[in-house]
Amino acid sequence: MNRPGPPGRHVRGRGPRGARVRGRGVASLPLIATITVTGILANTIVYPAIPDILADFGRDDGAAGILVASAAIPGIAVAPLIGLLADRFGRRRVLVPCLVVFGLCGLLAAFAPTFGWLLAARFGQGFGSAGLINLANVLISDTWTGLQRARYFGYNSAVLTVSLAILPAVGGVLTDLGGWRWTFAPYSLALLTAVVVTIRLDHGPTDRSLTVGGQIRAAATVARSVRVLVPLGLAFVMFVLVFGLLLTVLPLHLEQVFALSATERGLILATPAIGATFGALILGRLRARVSARAIILGSFGIFVLAYPLLGWAPTLILVVIAGVAFGLGEGMVLPTVTDVVASSAPDSGRGAVLSLQVSAVRLGQSVGPLLAGAAVAMVGTSSTFALGAVVAGAVVVAGLLIRLPDAPRPAPANAPAG
Repeated sequence: MNRPGPPGRHVRGRGPRGARVRGRGVASLPLIATITVTGILANTIVYPAIPDILADFGRDDGAAGILVASAAIPGIAVAPLIGLLADRFGRRRVLVPCLVVFGLCGLLAAFAPTFGWLLAARFGQGFGSAGLINLANVLISDTWTGLQRARYFGYNSAVLTVSLAILPAVGGVLTDLGGWRWTFAPYSLALLTAVVVTIRLDHGPTDRSLTVGGQIRAAATVARSVRVLVPLGLAFVMFVLVFGLLLTVLPLHLEQVFALSATERGLILATPAIGATFGALILGRLRARVSARAIILGSFGIFVLAYPLLGWAPTLILVVIAGVAFGLGEGMVLPTVTDVVASSAPDSGRGAVLSLQVSAVRLGQSVGPLLAGAAVAMVGTSSTFALGAVVAGAVVVAGLLIRLPDAPRPAPANAPAG
């Protein structure tokens, strides 16, 4: 007999309001959040240790780029493959190996005898992490529907944002206490997460009715639709702006204009997490009232205002206000874009379609700093922020002139309490 589940949550069989419900083996938010945090560990926790790593191996500052990119590049190509495998063989069968590879390669990096070995271990980590954040989003889509799904995308985004603010500080403390090799110790937690996933999670939906070639063609058909291509483009632009302006240009701007120390710059860089957390947490209530399209355009509208303020503010308090405002838009737009993509994917191809967003994000993470660095060299930090506002404004204008894809908006009456 099927047990009734909460509204909007999947189970085997049919529950209230036509929602499917699932009993034992359901993905819980704490488990999904743990997978998400593990997925962003690859670079966030190691940033403060980069100078120590380069000094230890006798490398110059130019090697920092390859050290960071080595853990990100594999995801551009590997994420779609992991999504296809998850659709074909089940979420758990793919998620557990990803966690194990990530954890083991992290431990190997801690004991790397040469810089080359360290890069190889980091590259292996990139293979493991390529599917983690994607599969966390897939688990949310498998487990919740409608307004609940939008809400839990927001909650998971809040976890990600807070982690982005906290993990660099953790890496700095570990480096100061025990040296840079200790910053790789937390990666071993991925092995514990793999054990929990094995015990607590079922395999999830699978579909082997198609050949691998047929599965790829089916996913490609969905991916070519405007409802998927446009959100993927938005995710790419968003991460070009985040990694280009916020993480590359802002530290330079704070040092050049306000002469802030590394610690002070770190505190300013953490301020967007305040707005992002708030935006992500209110997203469920907001989605009950307005469309995904309105939230996306409103968020990019916030960027149009925040970027010039970041670049031209005469006082630090205005920089902080601009950072919090930027974070508010970021916290709303990222889970909303994910919800639009998820709503466009069939159950049998959800892993593959959502994985394309990971590829778009990784591409934005790689391209953003390169474009921002070139812009700073040509026009300076303040004008680079102005260029970012132009890009965000172009997205808003395009969204007003060309109707962006939207995700279905559940009626407020169906929203569960809280």
